[in-house]
Amino acid sequence: MLPAVNRMRLPDEFRSVFRAGTKAGSRQLVVHCLRTSDDAHAPRVGFVVSKAVGNAVVRNRVKRRLRELMRPRLHHLGNGTLLVIRALPAAADADFAALERALTKGMDRLGLTSEEKRRSRHEALS
Repeated sequence: MLPAVNRMRLPDEFRSVFRAGTKAGSRQLVVHCLRTSDDAHAPRVGFVVSKAVGNAVVRNRVKRRLRELMRPRLHHLGNGTLLVIRALPAAADADFAALERALTKGMDRLGLTSEEKRRSRHEALS
C-alpha cells in the first residue's frame, strides 16, 4: 500500500496530469508525469485501470502489482511531482516482471529514474 500522502485521489489532479503532463508508453502501460512548481507536497501517484483491462478481479490484481512496483520507486520522484500510471488491456496478461520492465522503461523515458542508476547502467553498457 502506498502512504496516504503519496496517493492521488482528486479528479482535477488526474485531469491536469493528462492535459499538461508528458507521457511515455509501452504495450502494457502509459506513464503520465507532471512536475509542478509546488514543492510543498510529496510526490503523488495515481492509477487508472479501466474495464477494458478485464473484470474486477483482473483490474484489482493489476492495481495491486502497480502499487507494489511504485512503492520503492517513490524516492525517484521529486516533491511536487504528479504521476499517473494507466494500464492498457495487455497489462491483464502481463506477469509481475513484465509490468516492472514496462514501468521502468516509461519512467526512464520521462527522466524519472535517479542519476546514479542511469550512470551505473551506462557504465555497464560501456
